[in-house]
Amino acid sequence: MRLNVPLTDDAEVDAVRAVIESGYLTQGPRAAEFEAGIKAVVGTRHAAAVSSATTGLHLALHGVGVQPGDEVVIPAFSFPATANAVIQQGATPVFVDIDIDTFNLDPSLLASSITERTTAIMPVHAFGLCADMDPINEIAARRGIPVIEDAACALAGTYRGRQAGSLAMAGVFSFHPRKIITTGEGGMVMTDDDDLAERLAVLRAHGAVRGELFMSFIGAGYNYRLSDVHAAIGLAQLRKLDAIVSGKRRLAAGLTDRIEAVDGARPPMVPDDIEHTYQSYVVLLDDDIDRNGVIRSMRSRDIETTLGTYGMHLQPYFRERFGITDSALPQTTRAHHQALTLPLYPQLDGDDLDRISAALAESIAENRGRST
Repeated sequence: MRLNVPLTDDAEVDAVRAVIESGYLTQGPRAAEFEAGIKAVVGTRHAAAVSSATTGLHLALHGVGVQPGDEVVIPAFSFPATANAVIQQGATPVFVDIDIDTFNLDPSLLASSITERTTAIMPVHAFGLCADMDPINEIAARRGIPVIEDAACALAGTYRGRQAGSLAMAGVFSFHPRKIITTGEGGMVMTDDDDLAERLAVLRAHGAVRGELFMSFIGAGYNYRLSDVHAAIGLAQLRKLDAIVSGKRRLAAGLTDRIEAVDGARPPMVPDDIEHTYQSYVVLLDDDIDRNGVIRSMRSRDIETTLGTYGMHLQPYFRERFGITDSALPQTTRAHHQALTLPLYPQLDGDDLDRISAALAESIAENRGRST
């Protein structure tokens, strides 16, 4: 059983064929249509389709004015692309510990992480659960610091009735195959800020503006565009968004019912005012369970699982460069070692959920009391 399988069919094939037959393969009308479709979901005034969420984060950081030597506050528990985008802009990521219940940045630790060099705050919506954005935005507003949502996993997620991607100055989605909908590779930057939207449009296309006859280059930009081939896949996927999200939520509820009966595993915890997308279904194992051993045991039962995501301070590059100790980020360290992602995608059924939960219970029993 795979960890995730994108929900695709002939619609994506037909959409790509139409673009190829048109002869217009680079960013063009399909990308603009895809941007409009995502704007309709999220409710922002602007959307900029880009080649990946990583390039989108980099573009947003550049767009809000982050400069070399600045600091950007991020949660320590995330895929390293979050920190890589900061480093690519010449800035320094400042890692903040998480709330172990939600796997998101702990707002109570945010203020003490801000310095005179802080020029952006970039919370991550872990696994499709929105971070606690109101206190984050309030702290940022008091200091005049822009906030960028790393909403890679959270398309169609909501926070207190508002859509992920619309909760800050900018929000960035991913369309990687493991995300809610996919374009193969791709991303989108959302904003209501007219000036930022204009900067994003220029920066993603080599720093160019198009005149009557040719382009004029007004800055040193990037080639971060999304091709119409990718956008066509995204448009076909967008028509399935409601079915994908409702299917994942229904299955997540069923899996949670089963996991609650499994000794040693805590299912995802979702605050009452947040709607989870369940891009990933991540459980937290008790500390006396060898999570890596559980992954191997599940694999022996032909069920793919993996870690939740990365405690970035535990990765060789970040550890060697920044020298952060485990004790400085205790909840992130715990999550890195004990979080486990289980299969969840709309093509599963009740029998699959039974198989997952039974295999998890057996795998935990086999790996309790062992060291990782």
